[in-house]
Amino acid sequence: MRRSVPVAAIAALTSAGLLLSGCSGKSSGGGSAEANAATKGIVNASDEKGGTLTYAMSDAPESFDPGNTYYAYVWNFSRLYARALTTFKPGPGAKGNELVPDLAESMGKSSDGNKTWTYKIRKGLKYSDGTAITSKDVKYAVERSNFARDILSLGPNYFQTYLQDNEGGYKGPYKDDSKEGLKSIETPDDQTIVFHLKQAFAEFDYLVSAPQTAPVPQAKDKGADYTKNIVSSGSYKFDTYEEGKQVILSRNPHWSAATDPLRKQLPDKIVLKMKVAQSTIDKDLKAGNTHIDMAGRGVDAQTQAQLLTNTKDKGNTDNALGQRLSYVAINSKVAPFDKPECRKAVQYAIDKKAVQTALGGPIRGEIASTVLPTDLAGYQKFDLYPQKYNGENLDLTEAKKQWQACGAGNVSTVITARSDRQDEVDAATSVINSLKKIGINAKIQTYPSGKYFSDYAGVPEFTKKNNVGLMMMQWGSDYPTGFGYLNQIVNGKAIQKSGNSNLSQLDDPAINKLLDEAIATSDKGQREKDYAEVDKKTMEQSVIVPLTYFKILLYRSPKATNLVSTSAYSGEYDYLNVGVKK
Repeated sequence: MRRSVPVAAIAALTSAGLLLSGCSGKSSGGGSAEANAATKGIVNASDEKGGTLTYAMSDAPESFDPGNTYYAYVWNFSRLYARALTTFKPGPGAKGNELVPDLAESMGKSSDGNKTWTYKIRKGLKYSDGTAITSKDVKYAVERSNFARDILSLGPNYFQTYLQDNEGGYKGPYKDDSKEGLKSIETPDDQTIVFHLKQAFAEFDYLVSAPQTAPVPQAKDKGADYTKNIVSSGSYKFDTYEEGKQVILSRNPHWSAATDPLRKQLPDKIVLKMKVAQSTIDKDLKAGNTHIDMAGRGVDAQTQAQLLTNTKDKGNTDNALGQRLSYVAINSKVAPFDKPECRKAVQYAIDKKAVQTALGGPIRGEIASTVLPTDLAGYQKFDLYPQKYNGENLDLTEAKKQWQACGAGNVSTVITARSDRQDEVDAATSVINSLKKIGINAKIQTYPSGKYFSDYAGVPEFTKKNNVGLMMMQWGSDYPTGFGYLNQIVNGKAIQKSGNSNLSQLDDPAINKLLDEAIATSDKGQREKDYAEVDKKTMEQSVIVPLTYFKILLYRSPKATNLVSTSAYSGEYDYLNVGVKK
């Protein structure tokens, strides 16, 4: 996503970044905008209706289907047309982590020691076609998104893992002919839905905030093609869908504020333009032609340098943590990285300072040593693989020692990165340069974000066949707890044939067991201690090389209203109620 920039530009950018991180006063130079204002409150708060709100992004989403997507920005955007049982209330930073009922009347009622969870959906809810929304539609949505992985493989598999599954006999709604469907989800009436779990799950209210619980009417479902004709349960509906080009949303005439205390339905129309060059998006944001960068990863390097050296422009930026980590996933199933010593050598060999510079400098995140980000409860500071420098040069003594113990000699491997994320490509190039010094010759292969997990890095058979030993990765929490962050990337139960997020294919019984025990206890403090222990055990396995606790630098359009940077969606602006100034 980011262009390479000359050393002088990086130096200017980095020093400006340090300046911004401490800036909280109003900017001078002709404006009253305040840097980081949207991380502390809602900027341009307004109930003004009308106008067209424009989003843009450098690639296309993997899918708009609420049951078949996993990028945070799509989960955020999908709330405009898909209401889950619960969701996050718009708020700055950690205040955005507040979970509230959405489709449901209230939070879940648990029984049977957190193994049974019951929700009542609100009365009077209607789809964009005027038909009534029922609890059976929520049940069907969970069935299709979790038990038809051969068709819909891109979302997380929590429900498949933790719901009772008819003794292993349930094959999903496209293959199951019974009217009953999945027995572990009951719908005794059109308003009530009951989930029966295999084990206690103390954070289930968070789990149902995933768009996989947004209702889908079975009669309108077209499997993988549902994304072309989504029936809306939110405040907006699809008007046009041009795959890879443009989406236009308009007001859902059957949405009612009386049944939705969260949404304001402000713009007349919402337009999303896809596959727009990041540099063009940045220019359009400043010109007011685009209001939000949909992917929420921030401006490119050239724009970043300009913003941070201009006081007025800097006042319209937000630099936020968002429970994210940039890292290299080491494939534990591809030789020679199936050996712990080889993986440890990689830990010591990657020059994290050089990678940090490639990612944009300290303003884009401090150097990391843990899997858990610093802004998640349970984080504990430690460093199992401390790096030493001789001046600006990384000391490779320990890296070479581990590589010699590994006994691999000179090897060739492949490292993957996302082609539309220039900063990620630059970081991968830096990793390649580091590893070359100990005898690892890595070749970069880039793939588009929208297919990265469905077709390439997230397909274990593909990585094995193509000698992919290393994969560039950035991960944000599914929901703001240690389990919501760790489970899908380190639990062996989460490994999938496609759409896989556990890129290292880590399947450690001790880690799996600890995660199961953590989520079963109602003691929040104990859960957080367990998550910290999982972090340490994962680092002991050395399958993840933490690079930076990733931060974003967003340009805040003065023409947009209700902008607030929220931790719940990785520091992005909360898309639920953004409007436009006329």
